Amino acid sequence: MKNFLTIIAALLLASAVQAADFKIGYVDVHTAVEKSTIGKKAKDEMKKEGEKKQKELDKKKADLDKMNEDIEKKKSLLSEDALQKRGQELQMEVAKFRETVQKAQLELQKKENELLEPIVKKVKVVIEKIAKDKGFGMVIRSNANDQMVIYSASEYDLTDEVVAALEKEK
Repeated sequence: MKNFLTIIAALLLASAVQAADFKIGYVDVHTAVEKSTIGKKAKDEMKKEGEKKQKELDKKKADLDKMNEDIEKKKSLLSEDALQKRGQELQMEVAKFRETVQKAQLELQKKENELLEPIVKKVKVVIEKIAKDKGFGMVIRSNANDQMVIYSASEYDLTDEVVAALEKEK
């Protein structure tokens, strides 16, 4: 029994020593991507794409507004059947416009995913290298919105190092 307790005590002591050597770091991946040149480039490309889509949507919305104004102006001159027909046409155009808006949003999401996927892969490789070089046993993702990391000493924040490493890799 005494040997068993000695073995348990030795295992507990070994676990405590290992835990003392185990370092956990964290990275705000969103911030790292935003601060990096490749992230800024992707953001600029998304902004241009978004502005292009918005211009197209604004033009279609203006056409719808004009169509609605035209119906309102001619309301008293049109027969009830003609007014109803134009109202239905407007509703169909509004439905098409909503579909176009949804399609544009999906296309923008797809484009964003296409742009970010290789960047996130690169960030992951950089994080792994930094973690191994600095002896971190684990690196967790953090960001201001998640509050996954409530407190940590700044020495465990690897975000700036990740940005710097990304800049070197160009």
